[in-house]
Amino acid sequence: MVEPIPPITLPPAKHPEQEAAWLEQKLQRWLDEEFLPEPANQKIAERAAQIYKRHRMEDENDLGSLVIAIISEMQAFDFSDSFYGEFTIANAVSDLLMDSLGIDRCCGQ
Repeated sequence: MVEPIPPITLPPAKHPEQEAAWLEQKLQRWLDEEFLPEPANQKIAERAAQIYKRHRMEDENDLGSLVIAIISEMQAFDFSDSFYGEFTIANAVSDLLMDSLGIDRCCGQ
């Protein structure tokens, strides 16, 4: 029988503003390095960080729920000036957060 993947729970947010600022900076750097630095990257990173901060301030600690929130709320964002979409952004946020927690993302571990 296949074992379900356990949820990833972030520590409670003590300083959600600082977390969001960190996430915005890391996400923009990732966006700039993944394809091309473009003006839309800053706006994308800023919006994703705002969503993240609001949910963390509402005591959301489940990474899966944060990813779904980013996907849902970024659907209203205009990605026409970018290579990206809401799923790419949510996955990048997830990867950045797992990296910050020291969780190995390789091979489903």
